[in-house]
Amino acid sequence: MKFGPVPIREAAGLIAAHSVKAGAVSLRKGNPIPPEVAVRLQDEGVREVVAVTLEPGDVGEDAAAERLAGQLLGPGLRRDAPFTGRCNLFATRNGLLQVGRSGIDAVNSVDEAITVATLAPFKPVVAGEMVATVKIIPYAVPGFLLEEACGAARPGLLGVAPYRLARVGVVSTVLPGLKDATIDKTLRNLRRRLAPTGAEIATERRVPHAREAVARALAQVIEAGAEIAVIFGASAIADRRDVIPAGIEAAGGTVAHLGMPVDPGNLLLVGARGGVPVIGAPGCARSPKENGFDWVLHRLLAGLPVTRADIVGLGVGGLLMEIVSRPQPRAGGASAETEEDDA
Repeated sequence: MKFGPVPIREAAGLIAAHSVKAGAVSLRKGNPIPPEVAVRLQDEGVREVVAVTLEPGDVGEDAAAERLAGQLLGPGLRRDAPFTGRCNLFATRNGLLQVGRSGIDAVNSVDEAITVATLAPFKPVVAGEMVATVKIIPYAVPGFLLEEACGAARPGLLGVAPYRLARVGVVSTVLPGLKDATIDKTLRNLRRRLAPTGAEIATERRVPHAREAVARALAQVIEAGAEIAVIFGASAIADRRDVIPAGIEAAGGTVAHLGMPVDPGNLLLVGARGGVPVIGAPGCARSPKENGFDWVLHRLLAGLPVTRADIVGLGVGGLLMEIVSRPQPRAGGASAETEEDDA
């Protein structure tokens, strides 16, 4: 592609690199220059324009963007028509955005002329939401560069994993001083979290904050058909030998990981019983504000595994907005709230 000033008498058929206005004549950048417009511009005194001349093998910006976007198009996505070298990809269903970061990095490394931007991996998205955009920087790119980028953009780099689990069982433990109103509010916030996923609270138990009570209640909600179980403790989980993890194990379950490098959300537990995922929720999960609980909950609802490696990899970017009602906020200081809001 050639780029630079061209005598107006030689500009017909080329692409205008910049908009031009002279008298009553207007020429928009990125558009081909019609012969009659070139003549009228010359009549208005324009002697030269900055124009783009395509060379053999070049691919125009819109065609290039559309082709690359098509290579990136995975399950649960659609693309719009390209414009000004841009082609946008949108979700066609609610779910979690899956991004092959190394592949996207490889596409962006081919040449500065070719770019792909996406939302963050595992971000919850809804149908109709834009999740990625392909932008070709100049007005055309050499075909061999586009071929290289398309080769790096293997199918499956982008997609939306649909939510698969719909029945949530909740166990809430109770201690003196924890009000029923607090548990009711917790459940309302959980329902709001679940609404975009299509899941619902299918069964709920409120039991004393004791190992055997937790074990019985967990078994009951799973036997009642829960596909995922969430345990809200009246007291934060402080150790693997604490009430919640001990109750999970007493019910025949396992604890895969306790703690996560996300704040708020540090005191989260992930486990399972009989193939049913179990989350020991941190106290901040009672708040409607985003915290580490949201990240794990949405992945599990989409049927995606949450391993120890997944959790320990959340630290970069894991410092979220502070929930000031916590009894021990990052800046310290006293709080009138109970232990229910611990991290």
